[in-house]
Amino acid sequence: MSASPALNVIVLAAGQGKRMRSQLPKVLQPIAGQPMLRHVLDTARSLQPRKLCVVFGHGGELVRAAFAGDADLSWAEQAQQLGTGHAVQQAMPEVGDDGLALILYGDVPLTRAATLSALVAATEGGRRVALLTVNMANPAGYGRIIRNEAGAVLRIVEEKDATPEERRVQEVNTGILCAPVARLRGWLAALKNNNAQGEYYLTDVIAAAVADDVEVIAAQPADDWETFGVNNKAHLAELERVHQRNLADAQLEAGVTLIDPARFDQRGELVCGRDVEIDVGCVFEGRVEIGDNARIGAHCVLKNVKIGTGVEVKPFCHLEDAIVGADSVLGPYARLRPGTVLAEDVHIGNFVEVKNSTVAAHSKANHLAYVGDADVGSGVNIGAGVITCNYDGANKHRTTIEDDAFIGSDTQLVAPVRVGKGATIGAGTTLTRDVPANTLTISRVKQSSLEGWQRPVKKK
Repeated sequence: MSASPALNVIVLAAGQGKRMRSQLPKVLQPIAGQPMLRHVLDTARSLQPRKLCVVFGHGGELVRAAFAGDADLSWAEQAQQLGTGHAVQQAMPEVGDDGLALILYGDVPLTRAATLSALVAATEGGRRVALLTVNMANPAGYGRIIRNEAGAVLRIVEEKDATPEERRVQEVNTGILCAPVARLRGWLAALKNNNAQGEYYLTDVIAAAVADDVEVIAAQPADDWETFGVNNKAHLAELERVHQRNLADAQLEAGVTLIDPARFDQRGELVCGRDVEIDVGCVFEGRVEIGDNARIGAHCVLKNVKIGTGVEVKPFCHLEDAIVGADSVLGPYARLRPGTVLAEDVHIGNFVEVKNSTVAAHSKANHLAYVGDADVGSGVNIGAGVITCNYDGANKHRTTIEDDAFIGSDTQLVAPVRVGKGATIGAGTTLTRDVPANTLTISRVKQSSLEGWQRPVKKK
């Protein structure tokens, strides 16, 4: 049995995208927090191509900069926008003379890898040209697939060049095709631009293949949205919802409870344990891990976070680059900033912010506090209005609070400072020196009351 021919993937990403009304190149417009082109490249890589080439044009330097870390990419510039056939021509020097060429588009982000694998297989090792098509009730604007009486594909006609009869055809071209490289090179070289738009159409290689007695086979995707392109912000929003619903369905299939799958946004990797519940309006970015029996309340944002077993995150929390230990309770309106590590059974309440700090087991800061650059022991109580004053205007300093300490409300801990084990800090204290263990520390002016004092009266 002969080996499968090598696969070369060419991604056309040179379009200007005027209808996006944006300075950002079209292929960099985001779907699920990643550029559309990123989705296409990730899918292409799953096919293990020998060569992966991106044809760039409008905003090319921005596009290349966005993928500067992708060492496996080669780049071909389309300096003039002379059509899809011309665009593929620019990439041909980047691929060898053998194997297959799969043509994809940087603004068609949701094509499944399984669909593309089937398309490649349909070439039967390069004996045929395989074309991805869909049937549309309203095919306006698309190139039509013209077949003979026996049903064989003859050619593709663009709508502007089609006759009234041809325009009634409902099978349309998606632009995605796979062809043997050696034959494709010759067909591209023979392209003419004598058409309504004066462009070199990639679609014309279909008629050229038929003329050379190379069979053209049309395959179709499982879902039409796999072939949808993005031309404006409405299209972008439509595909965002399609993609998010697919991601939501995958989470539901894995056993996650989503209160409303239509109000769920996954913009990275989300890994959930058993019996996880996610309420509406939550956003997950980067890599998020959620342990068994955890609950995420409504309208939370989690980015690069690891959530332990049995954790409850109440509504409107914002967590980033943090670790939350088992059985902890956060929020509502809590914020964990990068570098935060909470042990088990930690309570971080409403309007409490923790940054670059460790908090040991069973400690709590239930309301209106800031804990920054601190190491908090176990069993510590941090009262309302407590602030670790970690920044002196030039440098950051750490605060250490040892086990079982009690920090009274409205206390300022001016770092660097250490609170000893079991110490109590009275409410309203400004702490500037270390505190011994098991002591009470308080700094207040003596309270006094002035009899006969009159409150000022507003002048008429």
